[in-house]
Amino acid sequence: MRLLLIEDEKRLALSLAKGLTAEGYAVDVVHDGREGLHRAGEGSYDLVILDIMLPGLNGYRVCAALRAAGHEVPILMLTAKDGEYDEAEGLDTGADDYLTKPFSYVVLVARIKALLRRRGTGASPVLETGALRIDTAARRVFLDGTEVALTAKEFSVLEQLALRAGEVVSKARILEHVWDFAYDGDPNIVEVYVSTLRRKLDAGLIRTVRGAGYRLETGG
Repeated sequence: MRLLLIEDEKRLALSLAKGLTAEGYAVDVVHDGREGLHRAGEGSYDLVILDIMLPGLNGYRVCAALRAAGHEVPILMLTAKDGEYDEAEGLDTGADDYLTKPFSYVVLVARIKALLRRRGTGASPVLETGALRIDTAARRVFLDGTEVALTAKEFSVLEQLALRAGEVVSKARILEHVWDFAYDGDPNIVEVYVSTLRRKLDAGLIRTVRGAGYRLETGG
């Protein structure tokens, strides 16, 4: 899952980005409201974490502009301000949730997971296909009832395939949602992770569709 963090407090932004990356998310960080609006409008993000007090353009206006343009990406607002009016204003501009600083990092992660689960169809956080069971909330994977230990990146790659089980998922889409905007390495890194997943899981679970991408088999 790829997140956009728009936060002008650079130390906080760095700390949050490091923590969320360790959780397995790809995180892009910007420190200015106008740049954040541009990036959110142009990028393909699963969720936006948006501070309210920003240089260039405040969070209320960024959120309102995204919604006016038809972007439905979940938005979690962060602010040092407090009070019912501020919360109502944030939610009225189209934010999905609101968190007041200082906040618990554990609570932030829980809110992010809840918003991601709620997105779209509101599907169950547990994905099952054949003998494979993927708990996206706990980030645990089971094959034939036995837990398989995966790294954060391995899990994220598998999650992208599992979300579209039975369909072809392109290498570009996996890169877009698992690696952040700053990644400029070899795109064949996806093949490396798919190969590792095949070794750890049943090798036949992930099929290569030449010239198109990868497909997670549904087991019939």
